[in-house]
Amino acid sequence: MGKINVGIIGSTGYVGVELLRLLSNHSGVHVNAIGSNSFVGSKISEIYQGVGESSDLVCMTNEDVIEKSDFIFTALPHGVSEKYVIAANRLGKKVVDLSADFRLEDEKELKKWYGIGFIDKGLHEKCIYGLSEINREKIRRADVVANPGCYPTSISLALIPLLEFGSIKDSGIIIDSKSGLTGSGRELSQASHFVEVNENVFAYKVGNHRHTPEIEQNLSKASGTKVRVVFTPTIIPVNRGILSTIYCSKEDGVSIDDIYKKLTEYYSDCKFIEILPLGQVSTLKNTRYSNKCAISIHENNGSLVICSTIDNMIKGAAGQAIQNMNLMLGFDEEEGLKYIPAVF
Repeated sequence: MGKINVGIIGSTGYVGVELLRLLSNHSGVHVNAIGSNSFVGSKISEIYQGVGESSDLVCMTNEDVIEKSDFIFTALPHGVSEKYVIAANRLGKKVVDLSADFRLEDEKELKKWYGIGFIDKGLHEKCIYGLSEINREKIRRADVVANPGCYPTSISLALIPLLEFGSIKDSGIIIDSKSGLTGSGRELSQASHFVEVNENVFAYKVGNHRHTPEIEQNLSKASGTKVRVVFTPTIIPVNRGILSTIYCSKEDGVSIDDIYKKLTEYYSDCKFIEILPLGQVSTLKNTRYSNKCAISIHENNGSLVICSTIDNMIKGAAGQAIQNMNLMLGFDEEEGLKYIPAVF
């Protein structure tokens, strides 16, 4: 069987070019079309140097990408992506959407947090949430997958098994997530200028970050009851990586050894999840430039402390999107993603 033609809409953003880089190592696909709203007619190498065999690809319209490709990644801002997902779906093309347009199941929540509604409610109902290790079998059968946000990925992978097993209480969960600057995208703002970020650490969107409803949606499903969290994201002066430090309470009679056993058993067949031995602490270097999520668990005065790290550009975006594509197309889940972390 020949390689499958893959198109990337939004190819000139950080996530788009990361998809391009990772897919160059995939044996089963060929990136044949890339789209851009701002650089139509430009070679990708005029925008990013060092993109290897993709250097000669010319940015085309998003409509042309859909027409020419068999499988589509849409890496666009929220509110922009859905119309292209609909167009691709109507032509029988499978899609992984990396925007927020399909992540929330409740349209009222989408309107509240993003100011947009559903265009095609039927497609939203069919869309599968692409947290790969949790929804693997549903993703295999999906035509459209909503790739999770970066913060929700690091948090949900750590907490979903423990809420499903009833190992932790579903109230009083506090999450402190620290992220590299690429998480805010390529478009500049005052807060992303070098002099603002260098030698600085700052919380942002405290109490109203748009990933909050996605986190609560995932945890509520796992718990079977409505879960509310206190979530604070913080920017640190690095390019990539997320460390989510999660504080919660164990259920009565549950030990940290029980929790370690539950997590290791839950993820025993998951190649990209690493549960660190008790006593070790997960760091950004555990996962940088890889599709891994590394989780460590600790105790502090009887409370449970979980450290979960991912590379926000890979497991938190492009890598998980490719992992989802692999599931949808029947490839080995690791294909194109066999990177070990860069330790320095």
